[in-house]
Amino acid sequence: MLTIRLETYDGAVYELPTLLEWDVQLTGSVPCDSLWASFLYDPGMAEVLPKAVRFTALREGAVVLRGVVDAYEVSLSPRGLLAEVEGRGMAALLLDNESEAFSYERALLSEILANHVSPCGIAAEAPQDLSGDGYAVASGSSQWKALQGFTRRYGGFDPYFTGEGVLVTAPLWGSGRTLRVDGGTPLLGLRKREQRYGVISEVLIQDKVQGIRHAVVNEPFAAAGGQRRHVLYMPKSTANARRYTGEYQIAQSALEQLEITLELPFAFAAAPGDTVELDLERLNLSGSFAVTEARSRMDGTGEGTELTLSVR
Repeated sequence: MLTIRLETYDGAVYELPTLLEWDVQLTGSVPCDSLWASFLYDPGMAEVLPKAVRFTALREGAVVLRGVVDAYEVSLSPRGLLAEVEGRGMAALLLDNESEAFSYERALLSEILANHVSPCGIAAEAPQDLSGDGYAVASGSSQWKALQGFTRRYGGFDPYFTGEGVLVTAPLWGSGRTLRVDGGTPLLGLRKREQRYGVISEVLIQDKVQGIRHAVVNEPFAAAGGQRRHVLYMPKSTANARRYTGEYQIAQSALEQLEITLELPFAFAAAPGDTVELDLERLNLSGSFAVTEARSRMDGTGEGTELTLSVR
């Protein structure tokens, strides 16, 4: 059973009554984790719902998702007097708040967290140190973009949020948890999609300050007839920065080339960062795949999980 606690801006905690329907989507990053829930309304909620600013969703006592309350709704229909709550994970605070313009001669991860994360009241863990020269945050950038741009450039990864709402500045993939799906697994549905659209065959980087043109080629895709070139303009840069930028753009574009969606008849079957081992002989589908999104829900048909898988 899923339970939801609301926290109000004046410090009160309120547990919602038994939920009629709910939907929890976990990504660990951006787009944000999200929550929606429906329940019977009672007059006591009139003082609580307008003040709610945070939520915590728990499953058997363990936190599934903590985040920001975005909206509530009360409705009267033939189904009765109902209320709904919806919200997003703590990444919402970084997305919703703009950064001032910053220019770092030498940026340290601790400075980035202090300037762009801590002001939003978000707890952070930094398992590794990162630093780099010449990092700038443009005016109007979100706090998320300021952080993500730094970790991508100097660490090669996007940060992620735990279910408890803690920011972790490390790669999400490889949690160590594995779900095995084979011919005996009860599947409600499976979809495999392969696409060429969006995959980059070449990144041409132009450094106009130094007059350098540097091409990074996606050799396997180009050899298979792929043709999609991107041109990037960079300020004065090093050979390593140009190579990394091109390789990163190509790798990111390739993540959507193969997508597998599984639907299982139980909630919270896996989470982003977990691995799914597939061994489905009749579909000629096998191998290890990373969970990129996990959507769990409960409605009139019961509970279920939809997992989105890709190669990482």
